Parts: sequence; structure tokens; C-alpha cells
Amino acid sequence: MRPEVSVVFPVYNEQENLDVLFERVHPVLEEAANGSFEVIFVDDGSADGSEEFLDALSERDHRYKVIHFSRNFGHQAALQAGLEATRGHAVVLMDADLQDPPELISRFIVKWREGYKVVYAIRKRRKEASWKRLAYWVFYRSMRFIAEIDAPLDAGDFCLMDRRVVDTLIGLPERNRFLRGLRSWVGFKQVGIEYERDARNAGDAKYSLSKLIGLAVSGYVGFSSFPLRMAAWLGVSASLAGFAMTIWVIFSRIFVPHVPQGWASLIAVVLFVGGVQLIMLGVIGEYLGRVYDEVRQRPLYVVSSRVGFADNKVSIETVEFADQILARE
Repeated sequence: MRPEVSVVFPVYNEQENLDVLFERVHPVLEEAANGSFEVIFVDDGSADGSEEFLDALSERDHRYKVIHFSRNFGHQAALQAGLEATRGHAVVLMDADLQDPPELISRFIVKWREGYKVVYAIRKRRKEASWKRLAYWVFYRSMRFIAEIDAPLDAGDFCLMDRRVVDTLIGLPERNRFLRGLRSWVGFKQVGIEYERDARNAGDAKYSLSKLIGLAVSGYVGFSSFPLRMAAWLGVSASLAGFAMTIWVIFSRIFVPHVPQGWASLIAVVLFVGGVQLIMLGVIGEYLGRVYDEVRQRPLYVVSSRVGFADNKVSIETVEFADQILARE
């Protein structure tokens, strides 16, 4: 029998938060879902004791299940693994650092019962470092400007999705996942709920600046061809600038006596054109790298063990990949 609600938590070195997380999530689900729920923790290669805590929790209450990765595969891969393991009629995605309040799940479920297929949280305010708030502000607005989808502002992965939406997302074949973008791409009836995002309950943030940049690039590249068009526009601009410079040089040689000779303007033009070419190559290379990653068909993650599941098997994707490797040997 399917539970009414499934909740997915990606976990990476969150031992300090897990006990508080359980104390806050459990009563919410007991009341809002009438006890018909499952919670799936995806241990993304933790090394701080999170694994032992989660296994013990699963032994105590079999509605809590754990997927252990063989190493750290990243936040989006962990969310995908959780989605593939869920059975609920509705699925909630949220982080385990308690920046997103579990109490908001009750409002999600109310909206879902009203007929909305996707209910996402909109971060009205953030209790985070100023540079991170600025980075998120710039990203969401630039993404809204260039994206080929209707991407809501300040909406992260914290959301509830109907089973039909989840099955659609699971069926999408792409490797470079940007779930909040894919969630908008699939459509269906969606609504946002505003909330104030708290600071972390304990521990350090797991998303470094480089990971945030990588996530932003996945959003830009995955849902817009604007960077490619921008590279083309830069190329046209450089060509026009070079043509204008050529006309100016010819005009000066013919009509302006004693034109001062020098290398400064020449070097400036060369550097400008060379920079534009490198930018264009970098943008094209980013798209080409994504294509190469899709062609390789490597799995998003490798599961080392599953706790609390009836079959206790690794993912189908991982098994198929392992079979391919053995066939080659």
C-alpha cells in the first residue's frame, strides 16, 4: 500500500542536525499525513557518524529508510535517488540542515489536496551571509531573464510534488540534473508559498561557492541557449569593431597628416578579439562537455547499501551499469 506522503532528505555530514530534524519532522507527518508516510534519507557519502544514526533510526521505525551512496555524488544526485525510491502519492523534497522549516509541509499538503500538483517554497527572506544572499538574488533574476521556462523567483528545491509529476521527472533521461528547473519545465498546476529561511541549525554549509557556481551553470546551460547566442553576439561585435578600426586607419592615412604611430591600439584590438574568441570557445566547450557527459551514460550515483527497504537492492541504473562493465571484461 502506498503511503500518502514521502519525504526525501539528502544528507551529507549532518549528524548535528539529525536528532532535531527527527523531533520536528515526525509530529508534522503524523498529524498532516495521518501517519501514512515514509521518510527516505539519502546518505551522500557522509563521514561524521550520520550513517550510524540513520541506520538506528530505520531500525526503530521502518517508515524511515536510508540509501547509502558509495561516495559523495552531490546534492542533485541524492535528490534523484530519493525520488526514484519513493512510493508516496505526494513527495516532499527538503534539506536536512533545518533551514527549511518542516512545519511548512502541512501547508504543502493542504495545497496539494486542493488540487495543485506542485507546491514550492519561495524564500522571502534569508538568514545567511550577505554575499550568498546577493549571489542567489542575481542568479534567480538572471535565470528568469534568460531561461526558456517560467522559473519562479527565489524558489529552491524545497517543495511537494504529486506522484504524476515525480514519475515524469524520473523518466527524464538527462544526467546533469537541475531539479528546480525540471520541475518548472514539466508544467502542471503549480503554486508557491512564501516563508523566511532560517540559518543552519548546526554545522557548516555544505554548498561551497564552487558548488553554487556549478549549480548555476547547470541552470543556465540546461534551460537556455542564451550563452551561445551571447557568444555569437560578442563575435559579431568584435568583427564590427575590427572593421571600424580598419576604416579609421585607412581614413587617417589618407586624410590626416602625421598620424602618430604606436602599438597600443593594435595590442588593445588583439587582446579584445582574443578574449572574445576564448569566451566563445569556453561557452561552446561547456555545452559540448554536457553533451559528452550525456553520451557516456554513467549513472548519477552508485548505491552501496539500502536500509529499511523491502527488497534492499541497489538502483536499477546502478545494476545495469555494473552489468555493462562486467560484459566488457
